[in-house]
Amino acid sequence: MDDAEGRRLTEPVTPVFTTQYDAELWLGEHWRSLAGAGAVVASLLHDGNQATPSVELRTP
Repeated sequence: MDDAEGRRLTEPVTPVFTTQYDAELWLGEHWRSLAGAGAVVASLLHDGNQATPSVELRTP
């Protein structure tokens, strides 16, 4: 998770998932609370490498 200035947030920490589907499902359920904690961008990582395009967490 990154903040508005592009800095990686140390909190909130997300769980580790075994499938991309599970990670995307979790993000879909929790993005509002993540945005409320200051995150503006989420990235799914696999072995430390970005696995999908980043997702903006800003509300419309």
